[in-house]
Amino acid sequence: MAEKTPNLHTAYSLESPEEHKELYAEWAGDYDETFAAREDYQLHIHTARAFVAAGGQGPVLDVGAGTGLCGAVLAGLGVGPIDATDISAEMLDQAMRKDIYRDAIEADLNQGIPVPRDSYSGIVSSGTFTHGHLGPEALPALLRIARPGAQFALSINAQHYEKLGFAEALHKLAQGQIHNLTLPEVQIYGDLAVGPNKGDTALIALFERT
Repeated sequence: MAEKTPNLHTAYSLESPEEHKELYAEWAGDYDETFAAREDYQLHIHTARAFVAAGGQGPVLDVGAGTGLCGAVLAGLGVGPIDATDISAEMLDQAMRKDIYRDAIEADLNQGIPVPRDSYSGIVSSGTFTHGHLGPEALPALLRIARPGAQFALSINAQHYEKLGFAEALHKLAQGQIHNLTLPEVQIYGDLAVGPNKGDTALIALFERT
């Protein structure tokens, strides 16, 4: 993957965990400036606010925390404690420098998260369930570490909600494992965005573990 450079197009084209680690290791140091600010990225704000509006509270696990954009909004809204998990150690290093997280957990979500069952009262994820990153097969790993009644707020790229099987997976989970599922749709980028993805939207899957 040596020819790939850190940008949104490249991130959307990633397929393997190894490619994710390599790209985000290179991107971590200036991700906030070269992506979040330049693209007027807003999804983390929508996701954090939706979690709080739904009654979410800590302890919270920020899944795919990256450099801590969503965690910073959560902390600013008075949510805590917050732990971060990500496949990229370099991204987690940047996140921990913001002094908003209690702990950092390096993990590939497809392999599960190495924490005890029923550890969290809230699970939040912004920008992780998107093009080629993770599919609905990762949801059981999140349910395992969530307490009964835990509030979830998971952003899912709207283009892939049905195509990658999220709609079907959440429908099945709603038969007994989760309840109060709602799917508000939000803009991923703000008015200042100019790239080809500026009009993209995401669904925020809000639900509670049974």
